[in-house]
Amino acid sequence: MTTPVTIVGAGLGGLTLARVLHVHGIPATVYEADPSAESRTQGGQLDIHENDGQRALADAGLTDAFRAIIHEGAEALRMLDPHGTALLEVPDDGTARRPEVLRGALRRILLDSLPDGTVRWGHKVAGVRSLGGGRHELTFADGSTVTSDLLVGADGAWSRIRPLLSDATPEYIGTTFVETYLYDVDARHPATAEAVGAGAMYALTPGKGIVAHREAGGILHTYVELNRSAEWFAAVDFTDPAAASARVAAEFKGWAPHLTALITDGETPPVARMIHTLPDGHRWERVPGVTLIGDAAHLMPPSGDGANLAMFDGAELAKAIAAHPGDAEAALTAYEEALFPRTEGFYADAREILDLCLGDSAPHGFIDFFRGAAQE
Repeated sequence: MTTPVTIVGAGLGGLTLARVLHVHGIPATVYEADPSAESRTQGGQLDIHENDGQRALADAGLTDAFRAIIHEGAEALRMLDPHGTALLEVPDDGTARRPEVLRGALRRILLDSLPDGTVRWGHKVAGVRSLGGGRHELTFADGSTVTSDLLVGADGAWSRIRPLLSDATPEYIGTTFVETYLYDVDARHPATAEAVGAGAMYALTPGKGIVAHREAGGILHTYVELNRSAEWFAAVDFTDPAAASARVAAEFKGWAPHLTALITDGETPPVARMIHTLPDGHRWERVPGVTLIGDAAHLMPPSGDGANLAMFDGAELAKAIAAHPGDAEAALTAYEEALFPRTEGFYADAREILDLCLGDSAPHGFIDFFRGAAQE
């Protein structure tokens, strides 16, 4: 009999793991700190890659459900200069090599594919300790406990499970993305909507940029990217949305008004998302009964790969467990021996993408990168 699996974290990686385990007839329980699936927004659009995210969804038997939530036309891309002049236009060619979907919609099809009761909401891990022999005890914020024979940390950047395996902690890389939204944009913000276009818009210069994605329903989801110290952001009062927006917008003085409107006209309070990373090539020694997937295992700067890698990790771990029934250590060893070399190169790729966006060559290095990718 295969050991039941305890998963901490109901993000895309943890849910993919639970789903592929279910496909193989292996029981799993997912413990999630959020009180419900609807308790907070799940972020914006994701491009789901052929080689990892789409493969994981195929392993989960969810390809048709995934195809049904694709945002058609959203693979279009344009790059603008600070005055709003187009530097590059890449239309959506309809091939759907990297189709765009909302993270929340993708999470929903994963949740809907699981047996009732698989996810235990409102279970925030307060502590975890080894009981020996590969068994672990989780203590939750409400004081309840559960014992695991096979534990998976799918709990993201600030994982409570990671310290069982590694003393590595995420470090701030000197870049923060400030998140804002505009709604009903074609009617209420037509100039900005036209500038962004049908898909993604990048306006980048060394050290700062504005990136926006059009989402279904006339929504523009923006990340204002700034290379600034943690102290700089600590001095911005994000409890006062108007003041925070004005302070961030001041860094773009002289930019086209229909671009800075993505900041100043934001219809949700701006949220500063400081970018952290684990050490390049993060890995650990085998510890009985526990492993990590997704950002808990390999947090890196955003490059479009994070969600795809998390889902692929989940699917690969589930298949390893299914391939070694009754032998958790063989399964975890096989998974980690493939995980470490598979993800190592992505750290360098992520740093390269961030440098192309905000480094000294911006925006032309990023433009050359996309032109080269389009010719592949």
